[in-house]
Amino acid sequence: MARAQMACRSGRWHLYVIKFGVPKWPTHRFTGAAVPTLAERAQALEALGYVLTGPPEWDWMEDAEQYGNPASPVVLIAVAHVAPAVGGAA
Repeated sequence: MARAQMACRSGRWHLYVIKFGVPKWPTHRFTGAAVPTLAERAQALEALGYVLTGPPEWDWMEDAEQYGNPASPVVLIAVAHVAPAVGGAA
């Protein structure tokens, strides 16, 4: 089972599918700073050749932009399990 992750960097949300052993992961960059909706995320995954497995739920966690620095800005990261779409480009 693969994982998709989404994070905001420099005011833009990026969605990528983690593929171990592959140097370049499938990536989608959203326009605007608003958090992409579930439908927008599903469309981006579909364009990359993937679908969510199970309910359309994403787990959210926070990280620090600078590791170990409690004053560092927070980075929100969303994670979901995905699988190659039937006949998809994955």
